[in-house]
Amino acid sequence: MGRGGGADGNAGTGGDAGADRTDANGPGPDAGARTGPGSGAGTHRAAGDDGRASAPAGTDRSLARSTGDGGVDRTNTAPAGAARRRGPVVAALMLGMALAALDGTVVATAVPQIVGDLGGFSVFSWLFSGYLLAVTVTLPVYGKLSDTFGRKPVLIAGIVLFLAGSLLCAAAWNMASLIAFRVVQGLGGGALQGTIQTIAADLYPLEERPRIVSKLSTVWAVSAVAGPAVGGLLAAYADWRWIFLINLPVGAVALWLIARHLAEPPRERRPRPKVDWPGALAIFLTGTLLLTALVQGGVAWPWLSAPSLGLLGASAVCAAVTVLVERLAVEPIIPGWVWRRRTIAVVNLALGALGLLMVAPTVFLPTYAQAVLGLGPIAAGFVLSVMTLSWPVSAAYSNRLYNRIGFRNTALTGIGAALAVLLAFPLLPYPGEPWQPALIMLLLGAALGFFQLPLLVGVQSTVPWAERGTTTASLLFCRQVGQSVGAALFGALANAVLAARLGGAGDLDSVAHAPADGTPDDGLRRAVAAAVDLVFVGAAAAAALALLVLLFAPRRFPVLEEPQPDV
Repeated sequence: MGRGGGADGNAGTGGDAGADRTDANGPGPDAGARTGPGSGAGTHRAAGDDGRASAPAGTDRSLARSTGDGGVDRTNTAPAGAARRRGPVVAALMLGMALAALDGTVVATAVPQIVGDLGGFSVFSWLFSGYLLAVTVTLPVYGKLSDTFGRKPVLIAGIVLFLAGSLLCAAAWNMASLIAFRVVQGLGGGALQGTIQTIAADLYPLEERPRIVSKLSTVWAVSAVAGPAVGGLLAAYADWRWIFLINLPVGAVALWLIARHLAEPPRERRPRPKVDWPGALAIFLTGTLLLTALVQGGVAWPWLSAPSLGLLGASAVCAAVTVLVERLAVEPIIPGWVWRRRTIAVVNLALGALGLLMVAPTVFLPTYAQAVLGLGPIAAGFVLSVMTLSWPVSAAYSNRLYNRIGFRNTALTGIGAALAVLLAFPLLPYPGEPWQPALIMLLLGAALGFFQLPLLVGVQSTVPWAERGTTTASLLFCRQVGQSVGAALFGALANAVLAARLGGAGDLDSVAHAPADGTPDDGLRRAVAAAVDLVFVGAAAAAALALLVLLFAPRRFPVLEEPQPDV
């Protein structure tokens, strides 16, 4: 089955169960004065179980107390001038997110034209795999760099690198060069995804953050619907190279807005930070080897072949070396506290399970809609895209729930609903009507909006400014790795069902093209339906795993109240 797809703190953890100890580093300007990250004094201890935070005498009082009902004191609001100045920055963030969101859907539509012009049909899947790999392995690096040097230079560098990759893609002369330039694009895309989410958390206080996150989610929703249409129009009436050139004006506007309007709090003077380049290289090599094994295993070569076993073994060795390098580093790319703090570790695992379960609808549902329901590509895309319509709506309203019952319980509610929805998919009648899986996707999007956003917002609110980039990147990294694992696992599962049903002939990649050759016979349709049903059962198991993991999270997240930057 082809693989498809479509955030320097040294604070320790508390020894008490359910408690986090974090440095009381002020995240930004206090009322009436601007102070850089790291200006706070003393230690903040937040109880993770009862939600009450207390600080000893001498502690920076700009740190918030999390209230017993899971919310936070709303005594701090941004100045009116700051709210006005946020507008251009938010517009830039949405444009930057659009670059990353549109990329995959636009390119996917133009693949026939690209292959017809450049050739290389046997390796064209690396147009997506190479990009995804580069984004995933660079997320932790960019997260640490944004905490060390600030968000603005990292985001600007990411946009410039993405635009340079786009320009090179438009000038590609064969498939190998296009794949290489797509990797360059992905190196910039890693900075876009993680840093944009981090800046969004910097700009808005906790009670307003769902608004900006839902706006960014809306960008993904619009891109899912508009991307195929834009790609198809450009490929049909212009040239496929324009799908990359169109990024240039959009990125240029985003670059100008960020450079002109994004102002970060002044940072205190301290010795020149040491960048853990050996750790960055070790992480990059480990991620590259592991994701290559997951993406190509069962597709380019069998799972038990020498290439798969060699790549998996090499990635295990590199992972051990990475752990050793990071433990010895003064400023590690992935600090140990990312996994020692119970709240962050649990949410990392839960979002990894989310990435895994999302493979079922995004990769397998379009094939189901075409091969089983007999829909065309556009109608099949709509069946999936309705999920992106309900997701941002439920995310935008999730704060009304987590302010009452807390982040963990809201996420448990969302993933519990998602589990029920995923289990309902195999119960659909055969062959059924298109509105039935569309309704399933609508409900799934609504459920996951209540799951993902509270976890992202909640974890970002438990760390100070100087740790937020690293924390956000770890969350997104785990989700991306979960997606890669899910594509490999569910692809093998679906192909095994097809092989059993069809007497060992064919796999899901081949039957996906059956509608183009005419209406598939009933036996093939039933085989695809059985394969996709089993994949959704697997996705439900991933949802159950996320639910189980979340039970180990603190009942109340240890939230820090942050004075709003005058941005």
